[in-house]
Amino acid sequence: MQYEFGVYQLDGEGRVLFREGVPVALPPRVAELLVALVQAAGTVLTREHLVDRLWPDTVVEEGSLTSHISLLRKTLGKNSNGQEFIETLSKRGYRFVAPVTLAASEAPESVLSRIMLVVLPFENFTTGDRYDYFSDGLTEEMITEIARLSPERLGVIARTSAMLFKSTTKNIEEIGHALGVSHVLEGSVRRAGERVRITAQLIRVSDESHLWAESFERALDDVLEVQAEVAQAVAREVQVKLSPHDARRLHPAKRRSIKPQAYEAYLRGRHFWYRRTEEGMRKSIECFQEALQYDPSFASAYDGISDAHTMLACRGITPALDSFHKAKAAARQAVRIEPDLGEGYASLAHVRLHDWDWVGIESGFRRAVELDPGYAIAHYWYAEFLMAMGRTEEAIRRVEHSLVLDPLNSVINASVGMIRYLAHDYDGALVALRRGLEIDPTHYVSHLRAGLVCLQKNLPNEAVAAMLQAVTHSRGSTEARVGLAQAYAIMGDSQSMKRIVQELGEGRQPYVSPYNVARLYGAIDDKPRALEWLEKAYEEHNPDLIELTREPSFSSLRSDAKFRELAVRIGWSSVPAAF
Repeated sequence: MQYEFGVYQLDGEGRVLFREGVPVALPPRVAELLVALVQAAGTVLTREHLVDRLWPDTVVEEGSLTSHISLLRKTLGKNSNGQEFIETLSKRGYRFVAPVTLAASEAPESVLSRIMLVVLPFENFTTGDRYDYFSDGLTEEMITEIARLSPERLGVIARTSAMLFKSTTKNIEEIGHALGVSHVLEGSVRRAGERVRITAQLIRVSDESHLWAESFERALDDVLEVQAEVAQAVAREVQVKLSPHDARRLHPAKRRSIKPQAYEAYLRGRHFWYRRTEEGMRKSIECFQEALQYDPSFASAYDGISDAHTMLACRGITPALDSFHKAKAAARQAVRIEPDLGEGYASLAHVRLHDWDWVGIESGFRRAVELDPGYAIAHYWYAEFLMAMGRTEEAIRRVEHSLVLDPLNSVINASVGMIRYLAHDYDGALVALRRGLEIDPTHYVSHLRAGLVCLQKNLPNEAVAAMLQAVTHSRGSTEARVGLAQAYAIMGDSQSMKRIVQELGEGRQPYVSPYNVARLYGAIDDKPRALEWLEKAYEEHNPDLIELTREPSFSSLRSDAKFRELAVRIGWSSVPAAF
């Protein structure tokens, strides 16, 4: 059923909201909340009813529904009469108060035809868990292949959200509801020496009917051809018309074979990379280099090397200048070998952003999301660039789109929170961060960023609590401990702040980011020390300096000549006196 209210159109079945025909990014549970309110327009829905609908058979925090209502209100804004769309009735619940009309036939074509699909983790039927990397890697490659087909007609849930349903006991209907998808692709993989057997089937969520199923038995070096065949079958069954470019790309004559040893080494590398630890990054580089020994023209392996070096630098594990040099060289080689590799353009633009190599970056990001529209993290990296350029609304729209592609990824939710924090939308940031913590309560970055947001909201007690969680779940990382010192300082506990700073400065600790220390001193308006540590960050080419002109803790420095001169050295032409 299609609904209209104000300038909005809502596809009740597909859970897709449009504003004057343009898609509006909504996380799945927020979309479900909107559908529930609109379908009952004019009627009060109790908090209990809404919680049961959004989180069936799940215990959630008391503020979860309130935060989702807040995000929905921010998204919708006010109607033409200056009134909000949603009314709160104290101790009763919520009511959608705007006039709603049915528009079954007049809805935009894009509303009626947009399809969302998830590729569930392919089951590993090979003896032994050691081959999980192969089935997981095949799942990721299948996601990438299908996501490139027709993004305006077919959206594909990204890897991290899909992997949460590995070996799940949930049925197709439950998975479809959790992710907001209309179709599910599932399958299995069985290895036997240099042969591989892959089965795949496409299922429609609404009635759980099997639309297509097939088995493929091929040599290991023909795996890419199988991926192309499955993508073509999906396009055919969901009635997506392939562009001439995609038709050529998927044609067997255009698919290059790849040496089995190279492909296996590459999949192992991505398996380690997704652990996002120092050990995982270093092992992934070894695997990607091994893949290149077997196949020197394997572009994706070069892209993996670039991503690993960039992450090592951004985490403060390796010197930035040397790591960025290696990352840029690898990414450039990737796109040189394979000019249609979207991930390669994304990796190159990402490292150039953190290396302050500004000229032409945006064209790289645009090319990346054009070639691989389903690559969720690329949309976040693009949003980082837009935020650095002061294009706040564009940055928020871009990062919210990454959330549509990967709704159950705690890292993406933390990324949305960070972009909204830098946009000084602290309520929206807290909604995203709490949503991420519902998915993964141990994700220390979400706790850390929630602490920063609470400081800006003048909630020092909540900030200290969040920072303590960050310290615990990061096993005492220096980043989290500096954040805790900042919270103590704002709270007025200067003794605890000084104790932490002293401990970090005694040299027994791992690397301490000077940017984080500068943020601490900026927050307590110690301008000389803040500027001193920012200069240290500049000298070591700290990647976080791309946030310099948007970080709220530096608001008191914006009119300072030294601060403005530093911003110009990094690459900004000017710095407004106020946000």
